Amino acid sequence: MEWQPDEQGLQQVLQLLKDSQSPDTATQRAVQEKLEQLNQFPDFNNYLIFVLTSLKSEDEPTRSLSGLILKNNVKAHYQNFPPNVADFIKRECLNNIGDPSPLIRATIGILITTIASKGELQTWPELLPQLCNLLNSEDYNTCEGSFGALQKICEDSSELLDSDALNRPLNIMIPKFLQFFKHCSPKIRSHAIACVNQFIIGRAQALMDNIDTFIESLFALAGDEDSEVRKNVCRALVMLLEVRIDRLIPHMHSIIQYMLQRTQDPDENVALEACEFWLTLAEQPICKEALSGHLVQLIPILVNGMKYSEIDIILLKGDVEEDETIPDSEQDIKPRFHKSRTVTLQHEGGEGEEGEDIDEDEDDDDDTLSDWNLRKCSAAALDVLANVFREELLPHLLPLLKGLLFHPDWVIKESGILVLGAIAEGCMQGMVPYLPELIPHLIQCLCDKKALVRSIACWTLSRYAHWVVSQPPDAHLKPLMTELLKRILDGNKRVQEAACSAFATLEEEACTELVPYLSFILDTLVFAFGKYQHKNLLILYDAIGTLADSVGHHLNQPEYIQKLMPPLIAKWNELKDEDKDLFPLLECLSSVATALQSGFLPYCEPVYQRCVTLVQKTLAQAMMYSQQPDQYEAPDKDFMIVALDLLSGLAEGLGGHVDTLVARSNIMTLLFQCMQDTMPEVRQSSFALLGDLTKACFPHVKPCIAEFMPILGTNLNPEFISVCNNATWAIGEICMQMGVEMQPYIAMVLSQLVEIINRPNTPKTLLENTVVITVLYTLFLIHICPLSAITIGRLGYVCPQEVAPMLPQFIRPWCTSLRNIRDNEEKDSAFRGICIMIGVNPGGVVQDFIFFCDAVASWVNPKDDLRDMFYKILHGFKEQVGEENWQQFSEQFPPLLKERLAACYGV
Repeated sequence: MEWQPDEQGLQQVLQLLKDSQSPDTATQRAVQEKLEQLNQFPDFNNYLIFVLTSLKSEDEPTRSLSGLILKNNVKAHYQNFPPNVADFIKRECLNNIGDPSPLIRATIGILITTIASKGELQTWPELLPQLCNLLNSEDYNTCEGSFGALQKICEDSSELLDSDALNRPLNIMIPKFLQFFKHCSPKIRSHAIACVNQFIIGRAQALMDNIDTFIESLFALAGDEDSEVRKNVCRALVMLLEVRIDRLIPHMHSIIQYMLQRTQDPDENVALEACEFWLTLAEQPICKEALSGHLVQLIPILVNGMKYSEIDIILLKGDVEEDETIPDSEQDIKPRFHKSRTVTLQHEGGEGEEGEDIDEDEDDDDDTLSDWNLRKCSAAALDVLANVFREELLPHLLPLLKGLLFHPDWVIKESGILVLGAIAEGCMQGMVPYLPELIPHLIQCLCDKKALVRSIACWTLSRYAHWVVSQPPDAHLKPLMTELLKRILDGNKRVQEAACSAFATLEEEACTELVPYLSFILDTLVFAFGKYQHKNLLILYDAIGTLADSVGHHLNQPEYIQKLMPPLIAKWNELKDEDKDLFPLLECLSSVATALQSGFLPYCEPVYQRCVTLVQKTLAQAMMYSQQPDQYEAPDKDFMIVALDLLSGLAEGLGGHVDTLVARSNIMTLLFQCMQDTMPEVRQSSFALLGDLTKACFPHVKPCIAEFMPILGTNLNPEFISVCNNATWAIGEICMQMGVEMQPYIAMVLSQLVEIINRPNTPKTLLENTVVITVLYTLFLIHICPLSAITIGRLGYVCPQEVAPMLPQFIRPWCTSLRNIRDNEEKDSAFRGICIMIGVNPGGVVQDFIFFCDAVASWVNPKDDLRDMFYKILHGFKEQVGEENWQQFSEQFPPLLKERLAACYGV
């Protein structure tokens, strides 16, 4: 017997559905309670599917709502549905997929894919064959409903559909979908392309077998009158560019012509999909060759796409000039994520003491419109193309730019300033001759009457900050700084934000060039404290922290401390321990403490105490959560990470002065727990703090070494690059303090360090050829290898007998990873270690002596006694092999190396 509803039960369910559409909160609460009660009855879900599929007398929103409640129940409790209920729901879905109402069809489709994603694709074998059969129905509604459901299943389960688990249904489905590219209904054509599109990026075999048919079918739809179809065609071509460019190359000229048209499509969604094509093409090796002849058409189209649309201006309140007194709504404030402290070494020719991070390309300015739109996509495309074509782009751009930058319509002028910012990185060399004229014009635009022009001018100027700083300060730096500081106090919040961010970039570039203006800068930043609403206050902390990083100890003047510290400490006292605004404030204070050094002493005690409390609270909360997860919430460990990083800043800034604070606290016990935390970022910050405390007050660290060293050893795992990086550094600092007493711990760490330093020589697998892996790999080469080399050298310095026997296993990568590191104390101690080890085991270096020579030559100015050590080893080797052999050996040297060694060491 087919299930039938009981009339009274049905009325109850209908009443519940009506109530749930009420805006009243009390009614909503009652509805939630009632739902929980009804979910105790197994056949409640039968009523819900009945209302959705069979109760045609009800209005569509009520029926659809019934289906959505059922979908939530499926998500939460499907495994508890009795088999007869589950079967009834599945049958009803398939029987009603062709409901006359588009809303009901879509709801049934959502329900089907939710059941399927609950592992039911395997246990509902008739689902896919039946939906595919229904595509042949003469009835449009049935065909469209089935396609809608299939599209959702393809989106949710694309990997499963291409696996053996289901017997590879795509072998039937893909050819079937391709037939529908020619269907008379645009909605069906659109579904068909969208279904196939789900399998491009995963390179499903069934699609690869039909790739030529697919591409021909797409070309046939190029001129489709339906915008949804055009959008899906563009999306397909963009993905094919990444996955099967070999198949597109023969048609590339026509595809580019088509995409040039579509990037100007009257429907912005189509234009946006098409614009992605240029972004993707720019990453392909063939980009330059394929696009060279089309730049003359493409550049004006991209530039035109960079104007604000009318809807953008409305959303951005472009007509509101002054809004600084209006409080921010909390949803405007993006969550802030703290980036844990990473210790880095300075490389030749590049800065980088503290955490050189990979900048996400902040390729645009208006992040309140955080949705990706045509303006942003066009700007991003121009940016990447500028990096591909460099100066070759300028002949197509410069004639346009003049007309844009001086245009009377502010919207067009604004887009011109954005263009100038977008090309800054790629076309910098070619732009240099025009900058002496352009920069003053942009500085003038900072005073424009339109807030959106002022804010974009801030961003674009920040992109040219490097050039500005390279000129005499009076030429551009002073006028730019003066105007930017005025904009920091602008009456418009967007301009304040853009100016603060631009000023932070200028600080990074100018560094100590700003010292003469510190008083003026601090007056402005401190004044902004009293003026800013919530969101911009967080950006202001960043500008202050960056200033401290940039000018360093020059900030340690009583006059500056008096200006800066009272407002910061007032904020510090105002914020509660659980307020996330502490993150940016703690980051800021960490930079300030490091810069002020002893100047921070009057403020350090309460700051230190609070950090220790934050760590302690978080650890306690984590402990309670792990013991009773149903009773307690998981803590936000960012509080602990930021606190550890500020303690590092205090230890680095105050040096020996931190001794009394450490003595009076339980920080070493807390550190022991943090170093074993499950979260890598917590361990990363713990090891940075351990290293800083080792340098600042080793007597407090020493009693814990026996417990700490095994933990450091287990964290020498390059899978967690930053954790491994900081652990390696901490071991190096500890061994310099421990001296000979390091001997019992060498075995815990040496073999891992040798393995790490040899790791870049192992061939990378094909899988690793992705952007993320490449970036991580670069970090590995730049940061971890030199740090491991330094730590190995330091271990050899204090315990040469234990480390020297392993020389042949690490000397070559050791030398290559330190040749680009600047002369500094860490490099000095490491090279002393290697020289002592060569004395203990000279045979260990013979095979790779040329690499040692190269590493020695990388020193610009070694201390006299270290130079003597180098001299003795080089001459000792020369005497050992004899003049003739040395001549043959030194023939292999590159000319520059030969010259350096002859000039500095007489060999």
